[in-house]
Amino acid sequence: MQLTDKIALVTGASAGLGARISRDLVERGAHVYGLARREERLGALQEELGSAFTPLPADVTSEEDVRNAFSRIGGRLDILINNAGLGKFGPAKDTSTSDWDLQVNVNLRGVFLCTRAAIPLMQEQNRNTGFGGHIVNVSSVAGLMGNPNVSTYNVTKFGLKGYSEALFKELREDGIKVTCIFPGSIETEFFEQAGVPISDNPMTSEDVSSSVLHVLQTPDNYLVSEIVMRPLRPKLKT
Repeated sequence: MQLTDKIALVTGASAGLGARISRDLVERGAHVYGLARREERLGALQEELGSAFTPLPADVTSEEDVRNAFSRIGGRLDILINNAGLGKFGPAKDTSTSDWDLQVNVNLRGVFLCTRAAIPLMQEQNRNTGFGGHIVNVSSVAGLMGNPNVSTYNVTKFGLKGYSEALFKELREDGIKVTCIFPGSIETEFFEQAGVPISDNPMTSEDVSSSVLHVLQTPDNYLVSEIVMRPLRPKLKT
C-alpha cells in the first residue's frame, strides 16, 4: 500500500507508540485520525502535525464513543491501528475485579468495537477498488507466553492473538489484511501504568513504528500476518 492520501485511524494516539505511528504516517502523506481519551495531548499532537491529524477524543471501551468517532471519518478507512492497551501487573490472588475488567475492556473490547466498525468500510472499498485495507493489532510478547504476575494481561493478549488470526482468515477474501504484532519492552508510559520497572535497554517507539510502516507498505497480495519484536540486549552490561 502506498501511504500517500490514505486514511488511517490510530487508537491510543495521545502518547507512546500510537503517537509515533501517527507522526510517521503523516510524514508519509497519510491523514490520521487519532483516537484517545486524553484530549489535551491529542490537541498538542494536532498542533505539531497540522491539518493531516484529526483528534478524536473517545474511550475505546464505549460503544457510543466508538460509533461517534467512526461517524467523523467520512465513510472511508484504509488503515486501522488497534494500539490502545494497558496492563496492571501483580499476583493473580491480589488482582481486583476492577483491574481485570479494565484490562479486558481496553485490550479486547476496544479492539472489537473499533474493528467491527472498520470492517464494513473496508469491505465496501474492496468492492469498489479490489483492495479493502489493513488492520494492525498491537499485542505483546505476553500474548505468546505466560509469566508470573502478568496473568490478566496474558489473557487479553493471548485473546488478541486468537482474534487476529480468526480475522485474518475471515477477511482475506475481502481484500483486508490483518497483522498482529508482538513487541517486547518499549520505552513508553506503559510500565509506569503497569506498576513494574522497564528493562534496562528497551526498544523505542521509533523502532516498532518502523516495522508497522514496513508492513503497511507491502504489496497488496503480500501479507505479513504476525511479527515478534524484542530488544536484542534487554539488560545492559555492567
